[in-house]
Amino acid sequence: MSELVVVSGRSNRLLADNVAASLGKRLGAVTIRNFSDGELWVKYEENIRGVDLFIIQSTQAPSDNLMELLILIDAARRASAKRITAVIPYFGYARQDRKDQPRVSITAKLIANLLTEAGADRVMSMDLHTPQLQGFFDIPFDHLYASTVFIKVLRSQNFENLAIASPDVGGIKTARSYAKKLDAGLVVVDKRRPAPNQAEIVNIIGEVENRDIIIVDDLIDTGTTFVNCAEGLKKAGARRVVGLCSHAVFSGSAVEKINQSEAVSKVFVTDTFRGDWKSDKIEVHSVADLFAEAILRTHDNSSISSLFES
Repeated sequence: MSELVVVSGRSNRLLADNVAASLGKRLGAVTIRNFSDGELWVKYEENIRGVDLFIIQSTQAPSDNLMELLILIDAARRASAKRITAVIPYFGYARQDRKDQPRVSITAKLIANLLTEAGADRVMSMDLHTPQLQGFFDIPFDHLYASTVFIKVLRSQNFENLAIASPDVGGIKTARSYAKKLDAGLVVVDKRRPAPNQAEIVNIIGEVENRDIIIVDDLIDTGTTFVNCAEGLKKAGARRVVGLCSHAVFSGSAVEKINQSEAVSKVFVTDTFRGDWKSDKIEVHSVADLFAEAILRTHDNSSISSLFES
């Protein structure tokens, strides 16, 4: 069997270090530089011929993160790595998954094409904005779920009369899954978007009064939608409102909005997204062990789906 080697770009080195440590390995030596004009340069400092290579790199903004990943893949292919797996904890551009207006790009499909053409043999990611994005790829795609980590965390909390809330109709399936595993009720917040990153709550479907509510979403970006949702649930009679999201994007003043909102008591997030923010309300739980186990099973050609069952 070929040797397992893990390397990382610069988007989230801390997570990559933790994944490697969980595997009992060190990250492979890679030099990544920016020339004075911003151009990227990548070199593998060790022989990777014939290895089973896993490149950990998220593709959030800035676009340098995506270019880094593409160049790392291309360099590995030209260095004769046996198999190249792009491990993308946070898949950027996933929200641009359809042509919802005239003359716009389906950028998520474009990213899938770029990764494939660069030379990736398979892709691994976590909690895509829409799971059907896997269909954009013509190579194997392993979709991991943060719920594997979150369910254990939530079961250790002292929730009373619990209900899981979906912040929109599109998230009902995920919310229902959490509700089933936690034996909780289900609530749906019906909202409309007058503009990007803006949301207006129209109606709340389900029993809310005197319940602990967990708002489940794949990501929190500007925080406006999440905070409005929490405040709407609180006004409807919720006893406590807790947030849960896989990807803590937290752009702009998102953390400030969460800190200032009296409706939000706590937010559980993972470390797929590197951030310099600090907040007593935000609790980070690592998914490094989950990615490490998935990488090991991929290397051994074992089942990934059995990982979720366990």
